[in-house]
Amino acid sequence: MVFKNRLEAALLLVSKLNQYKNQHVIVAGIPRGAIPMARLIARKLNAELTAVLVRKISAPHNQEFAIGSIGLSGEVYLSPWASNYADTIYIKKACVREREILLERQKRYGIKPPHYRGRTIIIIDDGIATGATTLSAVKEARSWGGDKIVLAVPVSSKKAAISLKHEVDEFIALTIPDFMNSVGEFYRNFPQISDQEVEEILKGANNESSLEFF
Repeated sequence: MVFKNRLEAALLLVSKLNQYKNQHVIVAGIPRGAIPMARLIARKLNAELTAVLVRKISAPHNQEFAIGSIGLSGEVYLSPWASNYADTIYIKKACVREREILLERQKRYGIKPPHYRGRTIIIIDDGIATGATTLSAVKEARSWGGDKIVLAVPVSSKKAAISLKHEVDEFIALTIPDFMNSVGEFYRNFPQISDQEVEEILKGANNESSLEFF
């Protein structure tokens, strides 16, 4: 399955999440790409929108390849193969750098400390390749005190899907291909989302029509 854009993917996910409509749930997008999707899904479900702030820890010579991830809380996840690509010094420096970015984004996006005890949290990502960043997002959401964690994505690698299913209460993926090189190959239109666009969405400055470009 190849999606036209993030908007089409979000609309397809809504059809799988209708049971949560008007149920006082939280829709938490992973910045930056998933935020436009999360905003649309939150509106369709009449839910509260927020962002779960996480950053991948990239391999030294390949910024697209995640060897781990870190959340706003400072909790770090390292993949089993991380030591094959980076030493301890590199990883420690990367964690400090990425958390500084997260703290800056928290301030810029206007995200307040979450108080979601007892509520259902639906995490939205635009796709999962290795699963490292998404796993950090799940751990962050767990720390918010939610009663149930749902992970909903348009596409996930088979390996990541198998792993993440055991980390959440409900896992939804529209397609799980046998082979996957990158998330972008499953979208015909897959532009980068800027910090400014995320800020505007989270602060309610955009209107619904702007979603068509994502």
